[in-house]
Amino acid sequence: MGLVKEFKEFAVKGNAMDMAVGIIIGAAFGKIITSLVKDVIMPPLGLLTGGADFSENFMVLGEGGPFETLAAARESGAPVLAYGTFIQATIDFLIVAFAIFMMIRALNSMKKKEEEAPSAPPKPTEDVVLLREIRDSLAK
Repeated sequence: MGLVKEFKEFAVKGNAMDMAVGIIIGAAFGKIITSLVKDVIMPPLGLLTGGADFSENFMVLGEGGPFETLAAARESGAPVLAYGTFIQATIDFLIVAFAIFMMIRALNSMKKKEEEAPSAPPKPTEDVVLLREIRDSLAK
């Protein structure tokens, strides 16, 4: 029963719950960023680059006829070096990373503005008020 009790303590700890919430929010945020890149950023970028899509760039290793597409080469069982897929995944990663960076940067700048906002000075304590009154009385 020690294992069950230990697991229960682990699962109910605040850190585990915070981590679970973070993972769930992170997964949802990942979907938002993926949609942002796929549906908002990539169409204008594709228009600017003339629809550049590297995912179909490949090289057949060894023997094998010329193939029209990567899918056809893979279907035939030919050994294929799909370097275009790697290039496209790298470009997608850089765009996603940059989009996340810009969003976090914006959030941090908003947080800094909140922190920089001057707060009212703290009210003096009763002792300080009393000492000031004594000082002012002595000065008169």
